[in-house]
Amino acid sequence: MAKIRSLGVFCGSANGKNPAFMKAAAELGGLLGKNGIRLIYGAGHTGLMGAVAEGALNAGGEVVGIINDLLQSREIPRLKLSELKVLPSMHVRKDAMVEASDAFCVLPGGIGTLDEVFEIVTLKQIGELSKPIVLYNAFGFWEPYRAIINTLIDEGFVRPEHANLVTYVDSVEGILPAIEAELEENERKKAG
Repeated sequence: MAKIRSLGVFCGSANGKNPAFMKAAAELGGLLGKNGIRLIYGAGHTGLMGAVAEGALNAGGEVVGIINDLLQSREIPRLKLSELKVLPSMHVRKDAMVEASDAFCVLPGGIGTLDEVFEIVTLKQIGELSKPIVLYNAFGFWEPYRAIINTLIDEGFVRPEHANLVTYVDSVEGILPAIEAELEENERKKAG
């Protein structure tokens, strides 16, 4: 049976306007910590990033922050992470996060989060990545993303099956089961 050991979480460094997102980030971190799943994230201490890391740390979890030099120079470390990797560029940072993670969960965020989503989905589309990608879609946050993908499909730029490169979940409790289900499916495909 497939078991997730590490989860890459992409999310905003801002709190956002809906306090439910901060709560969800902290809950996800706590869930990871309680289940012994290592959090791989962008090393921020504010917003959803800080909430997910604090949630994991408070639950006794292992938290690996991966950041680039430029962002590190702007951040004042406030969290005692299990490990902090400072890399030379955003490209190298994203590669390190992809390498270190068994799967990905994307919480609400801004332009950087969108960049990360499109990068990992593109890697999965071309077959360079086969890891599960879950979008936390509470309050319909990721519906505009889904609409863009559907438009691209309708216009013939994306194949219809590529709409299934990500899984949408509406609750924090649904994240790990969705990931485990895809990991098990991937194992069945390899064995079959």
